[in-house]
Amino acid sequence: MKSKSSTIRLLYAASESSADLLYLAGVFVPDPFLVIIAQKKSYAVVSQLEFGRVAKQSKFDEVMLLETIRQKAADNLQISLAEVGPGELMVYFAQRFAVKKIEVPADFPALYYARLFEAGYRIEVVEGAFFPKRGKKTDAEARAIRQGNAASAAGIRAAEAVLRAATIDGNRILHEGKTLTSERLRSIIDQACLEKGATAIHTIVAGGRQACDPHEGGHGRLRPHELIIIDVFPRVQKTGYHGDMTRTFLKGKASPAQRALVKAVRNAQAAAMAQVKAGIKGDAVHAAAKKVFDKAGFVTERRKGGFVGFIHSTGHGLGLEVHEAPRVSKGAPKLKAGQVITVEPGLYYPEIGGCRIEDVVRVTKDGCEKLSSLHYRWEIR
Repeated sequence: MKSKSSTIRLLYAASESSADLLYLAGVFVPDPFLVIIAQKKSYAVVSQLEFGRVAKQSKFDEVMLLETIRQKAADNLQISLAEVGPGELMVYFAQRFAVKKIEVPADFPALYYARLFEAGYRIEVVEGAFFPKRGKKTDAEARAIRQGNAASAAGIRAAEAVLRAATIDGNRILHEGKTLTSERLRSIIDQACLEKGATAIHTIVAGGRQACDPHEGGHGRLRPHELIIIDVFPRVQKTGYHGDMTRTFLKGKASPAQRALVKAVRNAQAAAMAQVKAGIKGDAVHAAAKKVFDKAGFVTERRKGGFVGFIHSTGHGLGLEVHEAPRVSKGAPKLKAGQVITVEPGLYYPEIGGCRIEDVVRVTKDGCEKLSSLHYRWEIR
């Protein structure tokens, strides 16, 4: 390790939960640990519990033993070993690299920010992406996201199979003699994802009026002749990358209004996807979907109970986080080759129901590469 640098960057988090740290480390660690980036190299400080695994499996340039570094910090700062915590380790490394400026991510712990500030360091909080390269997905990352979407598709196919096998009994949908609920269908979806090596959390199975709140998870009885939104966004256990796919189904017979709604959403998704390519603004992709809805007469407005119509953005970035840069919405900047985004327009009216259709694409120079695959048949008799 060299002893002088103009600036260092610090992270203190668990790579299990921090996408930035997982991107840098390439290995899951469940507890927070210190990472230093200096002179184009990365250094990790981990306990003896994690040392062997992280040293062998991670992408860090050097992995250091926490117990050894704590003693060095105590000696250097002339304090007792008991007084050495993460903040003191940060000060120690700032001194080792002889820096005055430290860069930290926006979610850096305030406690340690205060410790560094008290020690006299100039701290710059990096807004937005701490690692801008995360936005451009490599071929390997695209394959990992495709695997996530394969898990999403498996979950949705499992739900569809249940709906096809189910029967209608008055105002109930029966499956294997029991009333079908959002909770039961969600469990079946999550199990199908697990069998594909992915963990699904907060899967959305929302029918009828519940589906008109886009982030409502869904609860209770699913009813026939109502639109059911199924949104599955699992995390692949091996890589940490996500899938994200949505389909809308209806068990029974759809009304003309429901058919018009679903048709408009499908057309809006196709129009938006046709706009996607490097150099096109996310704003233009969003506008293409909105134009379809406007032409079809689906108005977005505020009512007494909330907003109806096209009430969210057309999409978002996808990778180690379910929602990450770039935005695909009003005012969004130009898309870049290699970025991975969702394309998921939707319409929501309590008197008709909710519909959202979502796929994932990788932006290319001349268009996009689809990373998700599943049919769009939705009406199940």
